[in-house]
Amino acid sequence: MARQSLVASEVPRPQSKRERILRAATDVFAQSGYFNAKVSEIAKAAGVADGTIYLYFDGKEDLLTSIFRDHTRNYLQSLERDVANVNRPAERIRIAIRHHLETLGRDRSLAIVAQVELRHSLKFMALLSHQEVADYLNILRKIVEQGQADGVFRRSLHPQLVAKAIFGIVDEMVTSWILSEKDYALADQTDDVAEFVLNGLV
Repeated sequence: MARQSLVASEVPRPQSKRERILRAATDVFAQSGYFNAKVSEIAKAAGVADGTIYLYFDGKEDLLTSIFRDHTRNYLQSLERDVANVNRPAERIRIAIRHHLETLGRDRSLAIVAQVELRHSLKFMALLSHQEVADYLNILRKIVEQGQADGVFRRSLHPQLVAKAIFGIVDEMVTSWILSEKDYALADQTDDVAEFVLNGLV
């Protein structure tokens, strides 16, 4: 009985209609660009009627912000789970870097939306960076503060500045990967990036 329950829990949960629309919007925005994309394209890709989009979202802008917010919420929950049972601050930094590169490295469309389409407008950047990015930086800052309290990271460094620097580095790695014509696994750069960051912290 326990075995049957375990197997059943491993079966992928079917996407809801809302999730299907967001997936379609992510792919369409990445391919056509946010400003050129049409709601009808998204509806077709999601396999729903045009009007169905408006049952879940107010329009393209709501779709774009929902992609970012849903992704960031899930991402941060996953990151917190990954570092929860790890005590060594250096390893927590390494996990955070790998998590960022792996997550966007396995979904090029999402990476394009996050790195390119969301940054065309100061309005979007101001709106989205206010809370979501702040929560991300807060996780990184707490890891740095723990390392300083444990005496393994230099206490002269400002934790929030370090958090922003780490975010900036991995963010640029994703952008370079999107723009590169070379085919490589983004997460393979984790160790080099982590080594660079950690050498600056100790």
